[in-house]
Formats: sequence, structure tokens, C-alpha cells
Amino acid sequence: MAVQFEVAFSRTVIGAGVIAGGPYFCSQGSVFTATTSCTCTTELFACRVRPGGTRVPDLIALTDWFAATQTIDAPSALANHRVWMLSGTLDSVVPQAVMNDLLTYYRHYIDANRIAYKRDLSAEHSIPTDSYGNACSALGSPYISNCNYDAAGELLKWIYGPLAARNSGTLTGRFVAFDQTEFIALPAWHGMADTGYLYVPAACENSAGCRLHVAFHGCQQNLDNIGVTFVRHAGYNAWADNNRLIILYPQTVATFMNPNACWDWWAYDDTRYAQKNGRQMAAVKRMVDRLTSSPTIALICRRGRCT
Repeated sequence: MAVQFEVAFSRTVIGAGVIAGGPYFCSQGSVFTATTSCTCTTELFACRVRPGGTRVPDLIALTDWFAATQTIDAPSALANHRVWMLSGTLDSVVPQAVMNDLLTYYRHYIDANRIAYKRDLSAEHSIPTDSYGNACSALGSPYISNCNYDAAGELLKWIYGPLAARNSGTLTGRFVAFDQTEFIALPAWHGMADTGYLYVPAACENSAGCRLHVAFHGCQQNLDNIGVTFVRHAGYNAWADNNRLIILYPQTVATFMNPNACWDWWAYDDTRYAQKNGRQMAAVKRMVDRLTSSPTIALICRRGRCT
């Protein structure tokens, strides 16, 4: 979802951190392609992941066509982005060939010196941290692994530039649960949960000048599957605390067509899923707009519940 959101809203976003993800519009609306060529996640068919298997030239052509029809921002805006990528050498779900294709896709629009690619970490499919989670070689919930590597910190420093050291003690900010129904009608019908989360540093409670970072969880990392484990342990909050960063954690929910509570990247809910007017995309953009239009967090809680 990070790549999808970044490309569609490239005039709003300044960069992306991508852990185990494929190129924009990789599935082209096909669950078969999503589970055999963009990932290896089906038991019904053989995995078809191979170098060049996502057909990057086709994806670039489709990106440019979407931009020409004004359903996404012009990809020329990507030239100013900073992108950080990580692919574990042991990843059996999104093998490195897929992320190598993502690199090829990005390099069509972005200079190589604005892209960092970490691909020598012996990690399975997970978010690597230096303090929490499974063994680095393990595959399983919560898909966060202690690899003695701070992926969240590295991606934040690459995107935003030099940062103050993370808070190594007790967090000073607070977690805010907010009502996502204000941003999308009938969210459960469209793969989104009723509740999303924010981490708000103390310095950002009542003052302007804080930046916003959106942290999209992966499949099976939503609240119903792992509670607030991703929100609390993916590694972003300690860096946010000392660097005036608000972290937005939008949340999905499982549906019949999406039992693993993934974000919509193969049209399980919406054929416009990768475009600005896709239901989930537009909902998260409304959250971003709400948060960036006010010097405080009050607007995210305007009508909905907030705790």
C-alpha cells in the first residue's frame, strides 16, 4: 500500500519506505497475478516469481496512462521523492526478484542517488527491528522480527534527513484511537476497520510544525489479528517522540474476499483501488488532509470517537 499511495498522491507525499513490496499496480487487478507473480502466497498454483516477472514496462505504461487520465498525480512529481527499500534474503512471501523489479520501476522516475535498497539482511518476511519480535529467520505472526536492525529508524532517516536520536526510555506521547467511519462509509464492507490509531508525541499535542508519517501495516498485521502490536512495536514511535513526527496507523479488517486483512492492491473491493478515488486510498488521504490542516490532533476527532 505504501508504493500505491505514494505513486497515486505523488504531489502530496515526499517519499516512501517499502519493506517487502512490489511495483505500483503489480497485480493489475488480478488475484492470480497478485498471489503468483507479485508474491508467493497461494497453495493452488505454483509460484511464478522470477526476475522481470512483474512486467515493469507494462506497469510504467499503465502509470503514465493513469496520470494522463488524471486518476493519479503526474509521476514527474516522483523525481523529488526519497525512497528506502528493504528485502530480506530469506523472504519466501515477497522474494527479492519482486523488489528488484520495484527498484527498476522506481529508477524510471527517480534518480538512483535518491533510492536506498537494503537487500543483504538475512530476514524472512517481516518488519525487522533491533529489539522486538520473532527470530529473524522465522515466518509467522506478528511478522515483526528482532534482526538487530532498526528498519523503521533507517527508513525515517533516509526519507526525512538527519534526525535526533530516538527516545530510548519511556515514550512521552500518547496513542490515540480514532473513528475511521468518518473517512469511509461502511468501512467493514470495504476492508477497513472502524478504528485507526495515531501516535502523537507530547510536542505535537498543541503546536504546529509536526510532520506526518503514514505507517501501513501488512497483511495479517491488523488489530483483529495482532491487536496493537504493529502500532506499538513496528519501531516508529521512539523516533517520532524526539523528532516531532505524528505517526498515522490506518487499519484494515478481513473480508470474505480478503481473509488476511490486506490493503486492497488487487481489486478485492474496488476496481479503482490504485487510483486517487479508490475507496481505501481516498479514505487514508482524507485522514492525511485532516491531520495536516490543523496544528493539533483535534480535527481527527471532530465528530467521531477518540480515546
